Amino acid sequence: MDISQAWRRGSRRYARPLADQDELKKAAAEKALELVRDGMLLGLGSGSTVRYFTEGVGRLVAGGMRLRGVPTSRATAELAATHGIPVVEDLVGSIDLAVDGADEVDGDLRLIKGRGGALFREKLVAAAAKRFVVVVDESKLVKRLGVGVLPVEVLPFLWRTTAGRLTALGASLTVRGGEEAPFITDNGNLILDLQFEGGVDGAERLGKDLNDTLGVVEHGLFVGMTDTCIVAGADGPRVIGGSVSRSG
Repeated sequence: MDISQAWRRGSRRYARPLADQDELKKAAAEKALELVRDGMLLGLGSGSTVRYFTEGVGRLVAGGMRLRGVPTSRATAELAATHGIPVVEDLVGSIDLAVDGADEVDGDLRLIKGRGGALFREKLVAAAAKRFVVVVDESKLVKRLGVGVLPVEVLPFLWRTTAGRLTALGASLTVRGGEEAPFITDNGNLILDLQFEGGVDGAERLGKDLNDTLGVVEHGLFVGMTDTCIVAGADGPRVIGGSVSRSG
């Protein structure tokens, strides 16, 4: 499907019952399962759509496939264990296939991730994968990144000085969970949610600026990492940026 066509369709927000939306997500996850082959090491992402993928991997394991998973969060590790998927946390080499969700996807398959708080581990897994596939529903397609917040994971030590450096980049920000009881990541860090008026202008440049900001551990911009996006839509899942086939 043409990317511009897909994003025109995605920019219309479908008001669907939650049950219908869940069915769309499940269909997209099932499409991603077509990429799984016996003996693979899989990156297991986070979020409601990818949960269906992990559950599907569990069914494949129960059916005799030799699969292992690298979870992107403690919650995903617990889910994998529940479904009998052997978990790998000390990686040597690369991951065959990583499947994850996203909070926003633009027409160049650039992402914002991390509103669930697992962005650091999600990026590590995506970077280690030979193929990184994103599974979303149409509501996550945007013309420009930054419709919502951009999560940035920072060290708790002197975090206010880090926040000052981030606002100097033109962002307003809030502490995830509030200053009195902040959200703590699986890595023991804070999340600062950045908002840019008018959205993110120049994702590549902003990503570099965030990487260069003292006190920042990682940020939720995923640029140049996505190989394929599977979009759950009203007409079934569609594939953007690469093929999904049972052959090969």
